[in-house]
Amino acid sequence: MERTEIYNQFEELNKRASQGGGIDKIEKQHAAGRMTARERIEALLDKGTFNELDKFVNHRCTNFGMEKKQIPGDGMVTGYGKIDGRPVFVYAYDFTVHGGSLSETNAAKIVKVQQLALKNGAPVIALNDSGGARIQEGVGSLSGYASIFYQNTIASGVIPQISAILGPCAGGACYSPALTDFIFMVKEKSHMFITGPDVVKTVTHEEVDKEELGGAYAHSSKSGVTHFMCNTEEETMLAIRELLSFLPSNNMEDAPLIPCTDDARRQAEELQTVIPEDPNIPYDIKDIIEPVMDNQYFFEVMPHFAKNIVVGFARLNGRSVGVVANQPAYLAGVLDIDASDKAARFIRFCDCFNIPLITFEDVPGFLPGVTQEHNGIIRHGAKIVYAYAEATVPKITLITRKAYGGAYIVMSSKQTGADINLAYPQAEIAVMGAEGAVNILYRNVTPEEKSGLIQEYEFKFSNPYRAAERGFIDEIIMPRDTRYKLIQALEMTHNKSQSNPPKKHGNMPL
Repeated sequence: MERTEIYNQFEELNKRASQGGGIDKIEKQHAAGRMTARERIEALLDKGTFNELDKFVNHRCTNFGMEKKQIPGDGMVTGYGKIDGRPVFVYAYDFTVHGGSLSETNAAKIVKVQQLALKNGAPVIALNDSGGARIQEGVGSLSGYASIFYQNTIASGVIPQISAILGPCAGGACYSPALTDFIFMVKEKSHMFITGPDVVKTVTHEEVDKEELGGAYAHSSKSGVTHFMCNTEEETMLAIRELLSFLPSNNMEDAPLIPCTDDARRQAEELQTVIPEDPNIPYDIKDIIEPVMDNQYFFEVMPHFAKNIVVGFARLNGRSVGVVANQPAYLAGVLDIDASDKAARFIRFCDCFNIPLITFEDVPGFLPGVTQEHNGIIRHGAKIVYAYAEATVPKITLITRKAYGGAYIVMSSKQTGADINLAYPQAEIAVMGAEGAVNILYRNVTPEEKSGLIQEYEFKFSNPYRAAERGFIDEIIMPRDTRYKLIQALEMTHNKSQSNPPKKHGNMPL
């Protein structure tokens, strides 16, 4: 065979492999409003940087006539490329080939990429669009899932792992995304559930459609399974790129330092009046977060779930920070089960990847009630204090208004390891609010006496000075100076070096 012929043959085979399940299946995927695996990768990565691996790998199944259905690549596109010039690894299920079902061989393709990412200290991104395990292969495909889950777990906290759900994701397939750091879903196009609507109906007799059971809205607002809900696939790819801009490539590096044109000393005069004079009137904590960050920009994570706590990424003088903030505009900013889970996981992620934590605190306490107690608010609330206490990254806390009781303690207080604790002049640091305290301390007083006692309690505790006298608050600051004070604290703690006692790992309350 002549050289030209050899090259032509390769180009023909390469072209065929690039078409996955063929033109018909690609058109069907487009008709459903979804991109193909390779189109998704092209949209995600820097132009012209994708290198595909294992393009000609095929399955070895001979059951149910599968030997006659050999398609190069076998329903999985894997490889590496760059995002903003930084290396990343990616794998994408190809729905045009056997419905994107997982075979033993394409599971091996995924594991190869996961191991390469771990060895080379680069993020791995999964683009999911799959009918699940390939039934014709039986336990072979199931063992493939197990290998993927194992790699997810070993890589956890070493390299960022991101999953995008861009079609169906059912049964055991859900657990790989669940083991990764962040999950993205697309409105009305993505679905995740352990058992689908038909099985639910058979077992529990509940009538439910797939959108209500496991759509993007359900998982981003009710279950808290997904972190980001996007309108389109294109928007999803851009959001993944943006998320990665805040993160280091691995746990041994710092996040990229972005040149900052926003004046570090910039004062935000509007912060002087954001907090209402009446301590019982709500305000939006984002009206404090955004003005102090570089370019007044805050990249929120899980915006629809447990809205009483706000988490996300921002930059201070070019440096990535993780933000955790009570939200007085929702449930008065109390901590409950969902808020505890949301905050604790985010805190631990930031600690894994050397991202300093900035905490904005305005918390009246934990949510009381039978439902919360019986569902384990003690167990869940303990996760926040565990996460904060365990974290060795720089930790800076700002009390904007209320800091009451156990909730004050768990929100990165001085004794649980915060490096710098700041407070506004209107901060209230006490065991509880004035009226509740007086009701306990003085049970048998007249309404007139009670009013005076409340005023006395407020005089003693509705300010940050008692805590400052004890050194629990390092500095009381004017709201307008927040940006520069946070940047100075961040610079001071930049070389922080702290390590916890040697151990295999702690036993976090779960």
